[in-house]
Amino acid sequence: MKSTFDEIKSDLQIGAKDKKHPFHYFTIATLGVDKFARLRLVALRNVSNDLKLTFFTDKRSKKVLHIKENPRVSLLFYHPQKLLQLRIEAMASINSDQFQIRETWETIGAEARKDYITTEAPGTTISHPSSLEYLKEGDYFSIVDIEPFRIECLKLNTKGHTKIKFSKNDQGWYNEYLVP
Repeated sequence: MKSTFDEIKSDLQIGAKDKKHPFHYFTIATLGVDKFARLRLVALRNVSNDLKLTFFTDKRSKKVLHIKENPRVSLLFYHPQKLLQLRIEAMASINSDQFQIRETWETIGAEARKDYITTEAPGTTISHPSSLEYLKEGDYFSIVDIEPFRIECLKLNTKGHTKIKFSKNDQGWYNEYLVP
């Protein structure tokens, strides 16, 4: 029987590969210099065996600036069929490995590439969606890597909820039960 931690890891890894899995999209919160938490939905692209999570973004986006200013992020996942909520606290970084960035870019389809080749930065005011213009060459593709250090798992159940906190230290992950 899988442990709760192994089940979480497995669901995250499946979510990165399966667009229909509830964990494919998650909410990330960053904190800007104005001290306002900024939330946005992003797509999970990869989860390594050591639990590093990855998503893609436009390098001109506010979330990239926020991560550079303050790499501490919070993530929220919810699996409605399992009634499972994951809150993850982590350190984010902008991947600077140009080989990995180019290699990953080559795997992205033409339609999805449009997200990273607009002439204007995300959040810029435009007159109408049809006025959006795209670069003829180059891109603003970026990879964000996330290293979790705390995961709170809340499993809802009519017979009693269960909440477990997983924390990472130098020896690995350990857990403790919490009052839900």
